[in-house]
Amino acid sequence: MKKLTLAAILAGSFAAVTAHAQSNVTIYGIVDAGIVRETGGAGGDVTKVTSGIGSQSRIGFRGVEDLGGDLSAIFTLESGYKIDDGTLDSTNTLFNRQAFVGLKSKTLGTLTVGRQYNPLYNAMSQVADPFGAGYAGSIKNLFPAGGVNTRVSNAIVYQTPSFSGFTVDGLYALGEQAGDNTAGRLFSVGLAYTGNGLNVRLVHSNRNNDTAATGTAAAVNRDDGKNTLLAANYDFKVVKLFAAYEWDKGPNSAPIPVANAYGLKVAPTASTDSNDALIGLTAPLGNGTVMASYMNKNDKTRFNQDAHQWAVGYSYALSKRTSAYTAYAKIKNKNGAGYTVGNNNEVGSGDAAFNLGLRHTF
Repeated sequence: MKKLTLAAILAGSFAAVTAHAQSNVTIYGIVDAGIVRETGGAGGDVTKVTSGIGSQSRIGFRGVEDLGGDLSAIFTLESGYKIDDGTLDSTNTLFNRQAFVGLKSKTLGTLTVGRQYNPLYNAMSQVADPFGAGYAGSIKNLFPAGGVNTRVSNAIVYQTPSFSGFTVDGLYALGEQAGDNTAGRLFSVGLAYTGNGLNVRLVHSNRNNDTAATGTAAAVNRDDGKNTLLAANYDFKVVKLFAAYEWDKGPNSAPIPVANAYGLKVAPTASTDSNDALIGLTAPLGNGTVMASYMNKNDKTRFNQDAHQWAVGYSYALSKRTSAYTAYAKIKNKNGAGYTVGNNNEVGSGDAAFNLGLRHTF
């Protein structure tokens, strides 16, 4: 009840909802902050207090109502914020992380509408990456996991029930450009298997890069950006092994997070034909978990701007909900490539970074 009262103070517009069905609304969140040391960038080395290093700090509201007959109404509203300065993670956007409503059935599956995760990012963060897309070792440093590859607005998502460990999910996002129903649209489809310690996902995402004509402007037609990811992990109990391989093809299939982080005379060129690979592990150690990974970016264009990264980290459980962590990662860029070492919330400024922080969930 105290938590619901707090939620009403933080988000008064939802007071009526919580009052009507208190037992069906869950308030949850993450508070994550620490110290980041970044080196190697054109602007020089920097040490800073940063929010969302391992997991972006957030507060969310999740609700469910039993409609009877194996059918439930569900919703999620989730906002990101920064611990270091108290601001929203996204300017002028309250629920930037997730905002959707839908219906769920154990026999028919789940259908939701709104701003939601791309199945491609879910596979990267939940299956492929031992760092869970966070800390200095984040898969996002070399794999294309920003923008619409993470979350998609105006999206319709359907997920099947589990059939002997297999599920299928699909996302279709409308481009909402007048005069052209396909311009700017995105679709993503994934096949997953979970069972006996094994997790495997195969996901394909296709982004239409066209721009419809508006006013006197002419329409712009470009090739689609395509990403296909195969990811897996297997839990041996004493160690959990991770592996992933991705094919990136077309414009915006592998954007560079920072335009020219190293002040090169010729700025790096975003690849339109590349492959990404990852191997990694997690292992219990004491009251915590060791994380390690190695990633490689193979640019197959004439620029041949390859890169590789190695990373190590350790998360120590102070309780079931609180952990302290440290991590370090180093990138080697080749032939004028410009990839940077970031974390869950930031893209980074140089080719190496060290993290030390604290994470609490509620």
